[in-house]
Amino acid sequence: MKSPISDKDLVDTPSLPPTELPSGEHADWLDKMQPITPMGYVCQRAVTPIIVDGLLDEAAWSAAPWTTDFVDIEGELKPKPRFRTRVKMLWDDEYLYIAAEMEEPHVWATLTEHDSVIFQDPDFEVFIDPMGNTQPYYEFEMNALNTTWDLQLDKPYMDNGKPDNSWEIPGAKTAVHIDGTLNDPSDTDRGWTIELAFPWSVLSERARHPGPPVEGEQWRINFSRVEWQISTDVGVYKKLPNTLEDNWVWSPQGVVDMHRPEMWGIVQFTYEPGAVSVAPIPCKPARDLALEVYYAQREYHKAHARWAAGLGELGLSVDLPISIEAPVVQPTDNGYICSVVFWESKDPHVWRIRQDRLLKLDEPTPI
Repeated sequence: MKSPISDKDLVDTPSLPPTELPSGEHADWLDKMQPITPMGYVCQRAVTPIIVDGLLDEAAWSAAPWTTDFVDIEGELKPKPRFRTRVKMLWDDEYLYIAAEMEEPHVWATLTEHDSVIFQDPDFEVFIDPMGNTQPYYEFEMNALNTTWDLQLDKPYMDNGKPDNSWEIPGAKTAVHIDGTLNDPSDTDRGWTIELAFPWSVLSERARHPGPPVEGEQWRINFSRVEWQISTDVGVYKKLPNTLEDNWVWSPQGVVDMHRPEMWGIVQFTYEPGAVSVAPIPCKPARDLALEVYYAQREYHKAHARWAAGLGELGLSVDLPISIEAPVVQPTDNGYICSVVFWESKDPHVWRIRQDRLLKLDEPTPI
């Protein structure tokens, strides 16, 4: 390795996202987040064994489709990422496999200690919500030195979530292949690829059942790539001062915050080798309405130090299609539960959300 960035050249980056409430959350939801339809991906079963070496040369990978290219975290209204990023996924009885391909003319990394704050380097990140309820969920980050950071969150930071950095993924396999020369400013690289294998024995601890998913099961997953703008000074890479990092993602978040699990993509698992369609979110408009109440409640609580008892206090007036009933807000000892009933094939279903963003479909009793 030649001319790595030294620790003193790193921009001072906080280890955890800020917990201060941003302004205009309700408007952010309506204008930036709600219009986005999460991306979908059908994850096929691997037909041949996967050797985790970062090369992506197994026959199984050739049969797996790429995701769409990553976009800016805020969506396609922002500039297109400078370098291409895309992902493939596969699974078998033991592992969820993830492969990523990242264009990069200058591949560099500095961090070598496990559970470092990896996004201080250019990195690749995975977010996994097995139940699709926004909590709890897993986060994984790695750099081009194959240094990793794995953690579990009980809920998003905005909802006073607490990260568990002691959480590990026993049995995980990770590998990096550099198409070029790591930490060498004198040449131009083509990029880097990674392979990951996460064991179901660990991931399914927070899933609907032990072991691998069943046919058609959906998990909420997203991927992020953090990229820093750099210069070369006397043969050494340096981050450009006063320049924020780029955040490029598979399924756009609408805002600069990966910890909005409701925005993550949908990964649907299948045994079928042929074309399978990703089933859409059940009555997304009803789910969106529950989330609108959640974001409006956050603004109300910030202004009044209490939760609103109903839509009138929130000042919400919504146009409802005939298949969706008006949201009902039920106060609880800890906050509230908002229920949105919708009808499909003459049957009622319910989206319910709690003050800490726990979001569930068709719970028989209040969550």
